Amino acid sequence: MQERESEVGVGPHPDPWPTDSRYDPELLANGDRRNVIDRFRYWSREAIVEELDLRRHSFHIAIENWSHDLNIGTVVRNANAFLAAGVHIVGRRKWNRRGAMVTDRYQHVSHHPTIEDLLEWAGNEELPIIGIDNLPGSVPIEKTELPERCVLLLGQEGPGLSPQAREAVIKVCSISQYGSTRSINAGVASGIAMHTWIRQHAQIEG
Repeated sequence: MQERESEVGVGPHPDPWPTDSRYDPELLANGDRRNVIDRFRYWSREAIVEELDLRRHSFHIAIENWSHDLNIGTVVRNANAFLAAGVHIVGRRKWNRRGAMVTDRYQHVSHHPTIEDLLEWAGNEELPIIGIDNLPGSVPIEKTELPERCVLLLGQEGPGLSPQAREAVIKVCSISQYGSTRSINAGVASGIAMHTWIRQHAQIEG
């Protein structure tokens, strides 16, 4: 007999209900099947975002989107996992949210029509922009000290960083590879880049 797969999340909260204002009455009544950690069970979305805002890290992640890059959802999901200060989509406003697995509800996602717009915003915030690509002249990210406050910028899947993006960054970091493929996709690269920042600057829990 095939075992029934366990349901994600928790069912209705038993009586008595918690009275803390962070809890969502609808979730308490009907159960919480969202993909959130146990600490945030039954919390409203607004309460979760407010809590995350208290401890977001000081790096931002940006990605170019000139031809509807399907990796952006993964980038957003990774940004949530590593608690990026913000996600910045450069180019087309529309992107495929399926890969984000609704984590975009808990992230600050901004849109910049051009690289120049991103550059202006980053300049106002005094944030250097670090490119992530395997271009000639790039430096291995594994051997690079990333700034504590910065923007990690990825290019469009396929062509990588655009010529305008290459001019905007202060340096380009590559991810060392050892197999036969020329490159890894932007979603994977974003996770590696963000985790490199985490290893250098974040307080590791556990």
